[in-house]
Amino acid sequence: MTAKKINVKDFLINNGIIVVLVLLAIYTSIMQPTFATPDNFINIALNVAPRFIIACGVSGCLITKGTDLSAGRMVGLAACIAGTLLQKPDYSGKFWEGLPNFGAWWVAAVLLICVVVCGLFGLINGLVVSFLQVPAFIGTLGMQLIVYGVCLVYTDATPIGGYRPDYTIIAKGKFFGIPYLFLIALVVGLIMWFVYNKMPHGKYMYAIGGNEQAAEVSGVNTKKTKIIIYITAAALYALGGFLVGAKSGGSSVNMGQGWELEAIAACTIGGVSVNGGIGRISGVLIGVLVFEILKTCLQYLGVDTNYQYIAQGIVIVVAIALDIRKYIAKK
Repeated sequence: MTAKKINVKDFLINNGIIVVLVLLAIYTSIMQPTFATPDNFINIALNVAPRFIIACGVSGCLITKGTDLSAGRMVGLAACIAGTLLQKPDYSGKFWEGLPNFGAWWVAAVLLICVVVCGLFGLINGLVVSFLQVPAFIGTLGMQLIVYGVCLVYTDATPIGGYRPDYTIIAKGKFFGIPYLFLIALVVGLIMWFVYNKMPHGKYMYAIGGNEQAAEVSGVNTKKTKIIIYITAAALYALGGFLVGAKSGGSSVNMGQGWELEAIAACTIGGVSVNGGIGRISGVLIGVLVFEILKTCLQYLGVDTNYQYIAQGIVIVVAIALDIRKYIAKK
């Protein structure tokens, strides 16, 4: 057997973003020694955890040649719903003044409420994309505005705070020294890996992304599969928003704004193709980690926030361009 030759040039081009960001992280560590510390790495991991959960939801849409631009707004809606229902009984600015002080079980109940509400929006996304044949980009863009409007009506754009300790402990607590957020993200990642690689749904998903017509001819219920994908994605956005709210200690209608673009970029950096049929959960994790390290490096280097947005936008464009390049090269 002959060893497969590695084209260094193609490798550097196809993985250029990761290579550049690794070099940026090394440079940041040299210029700012506090960057390469255990505390900072833990902080990065805690920021990555909810974003990884959200990106897992987006990845299923991308693999089937779709997308979900409503992800960020669903994150914000879930955070606001959780916030309004999990405030301290004696908080002066309580949203629902007459809400009884339920026990610790209420935290789990509120999470279920968030999942159900966002799941309904995900169901609508799936129906619009599957049965009405509306392109996912357009359908979920419309849903983005709808969800944002619903959140504005529900909260009246009022900032929410004063959370119960049994809610915020989800973000601050640890189990044998391991943060709960990390453990939750790990469980979600393992479940999604199992679904993608070991269950028929995962095989159907990749088949649709590869060739939807061929998948349908071979007996795959493409409409049902897409609906499940968008409902699952919305449920993950709800979980992500619930966790982000607990971590932030407050929420507003603008929470989660633009996170869908970060998730799409992270998935693409991690090898999930926008052209469908390709992608792994491990790649999603790498992509989210790389994108979060980029933001952290820019903050440590003292780059103005306005320029940080420009840098993130460039990364998104370049990531998509490299993905298209790899797709064309395979044809």
